[in-house]
Amino acid sequence: MMSQRPTSPTDWEGQRAFLAVLETGSLSGAARRLQMAQPTVRRRIEDLEAALGAALFTRSPAGLTPTSTALQLGDHARAMAAAADAFNRTASAEAAAETGTVRVTASEIIAVEVLPDIIARMQQAHPGLVIELGVSNRNEDLLRREADIAVRMAPPRQEALLARRIGEIPLGLHGHRRLIERYGMPASLEAIRTLPFVGFERETPFIEVLRNQGVDVRRENFTFRTDNDAAMLAAIRAGVGFGVCQVALARRTPDLVPVLENAFRFGLETWIVMHEDLKGSRRMRLVFDALVQGMADYLRDGAANPGSPLA
Repeated sequence: MMSQRPTSPTDWEGQRAFLAVLETGSLSGAARRLQMAQPTVRRRIEDLEAALGAALFTRSPAGLTPTSTALQLGDHARAMAAAADAFNRTASAEAAAETGTVRVTASEIIAVEVLPDIIARMQQAHPGLVIELGVSNRNEDLLRREADIAVRMAPPRQEALLARRIGEIPLGLHGHRRLIERYGMPASLEAIRTLPFVGFERETPFIEVLRNQGVDVRRENFTFRTDNDAAMLAAIRAGVGFGVCQVALARRTPDLVPVLENAFRFGLETWIVMHEDLKGSRRMRLVFDALVQGMADYLRDGAANPGSPLA
């Protein structure tokens, strides 16, 4: 006769502890994230392992190493965590109320450079709103409620989503005035490949876009490489090299000069998306509409032509 298991594999508290250890790599890190005692985290992991009949972690000099079983269960635990967060957000206010929590997700640059002003105006008008901002270049799954509303740089492919196309964010080649003074204004796209250039560490779809525009760049052409979009923008602003960035953001730095405007033009398609089941929630509609308006204003800033910055 089998002994009774100390907990069920579907026990959420055990899964929560498991996910925290999986993502932090240690019991102490998990305890800090969950704000509980380390022995409590250890006990929940041990109970979950007993319920599963399999080890989830092994000790190593680097901390706790997940077993193959743990790695297979990781995505399921993340889905459970997303569902629990969505449950709490939905329960945070009545449908008609202008209060409660809304989780928004956006890419690195949009989240860091564009959304703070929009969110500040939104919360000034509706102080009862609580905004959670997920920063990721990965499209979070709105159907699984990893987020409530997304600012996306590509049209949504899933059904059951309410989507509003904002337009295209103009991108352009830019260089700091110091680079222009040192090297002169590049005369062609071919010439710019020989100059200090900011780019990616790894091949990305955007590099293919550059090549289609006539900028046949390879990894070896980049004198500064990073896969972090915010770090790339900071490098362009600092004069590390020429690079591609959003036109509206470049205008915020007076020393950034547009380069080869007639030779290089590209628009980054922009959408605001949420699950259609949320449209009956007042706070969701408020945030959705504020993002639509704020991003539309931002696109107009990028499309405006104030004249040459060298004038």
